[in-house]
Amino acid sequence: MPGPEDDLTLLVKAARQVGPIALSFWKAEPKAWDKPDDAGPVTEADLAVNDALQTMLTGARPDYGWLSEESEADASRLDARHCFIIDPIDGTRAFIAGQAGFAHSLAIAEGDRIIAAVVHLPAMDLTFAAHADGPALLNGQPIRPSVAGINGARVLTYKSATDPEYWKNGQTPPFRREFRPSLAWRLCLVAEGRFDAALSVRHVWEWDIAAGSLIAQRAGALATDRHGHPMRFNSPRATVDGMIVAGPRLHGEMRAGMA
Repeated sequence: MPGPEDDLTLLVKAARQVGPIALSFWKAEPKAWDKPDDAGPVTEADLAVNDALQTMLTGARPDYGWLSEESEADASRLDARHCFIIDPIDGTRAFIAGQAGFAHSLAIAEGDRIIAAVVHLPAMDLTFAAHADGPALLNGQPIRPSVAGINGARVLTYKSATDPEYWKNGQTPPFRREFRPSLAWRLCLVAEGRFDAALSVRHVWEWDIAAGSLIAQRAGALATDRHGHPMRFNSPRATVDGMIVAGPRLHGEMRAGMA
């Protein structure tokens, strides 16, 4: 039975192998269309990367379940001890625009927790990786989150997350809101201390945050839902109720300020 380290080796290899597939479409005007129900854009590159990953990963681990943004739902994953949780291209809008901030997000859940994770940005040659028993790494080097407090903290989130309704007494904390296109990358930017926190007050898809949440945790950050509860994965709805990802001090201050 492969362990977390073996699974991580598999994910790193797969992420690096599909990077050139994505780059062959990048800046080449790939075919793109909108998904039903305002679920966002998708491109032929998303599907090509998804197909390649599914072939590689399920071929290597045929007893693992499969959950991907770009695959049809398969309820059998809920009965599997292990499950791949995949976003073939996270940050599709950035990809379509020719921006470099898109990522391959690959994770493996054992039960409801993530045990191996990779976030690979092929256009930047950045590979974030972690398994449940080891450190978080960026291109092979250990990373750590910041120790910032809430005053002046640089928080990766969207504008509506600062609306008064989400904060006690209608008072948005004194942090600086910033943005990056890939949600998986945002969590990794917190893990390496380039930004202080990542926040969502809305439900988030598991495939967007599964890999980044483990990388942030193994770096030394806290990664919880917006209520401060542990994140659980491979759930029937494949969503988590928001998120707060930050170093322990800032995480506590943000949670204390939320309504």
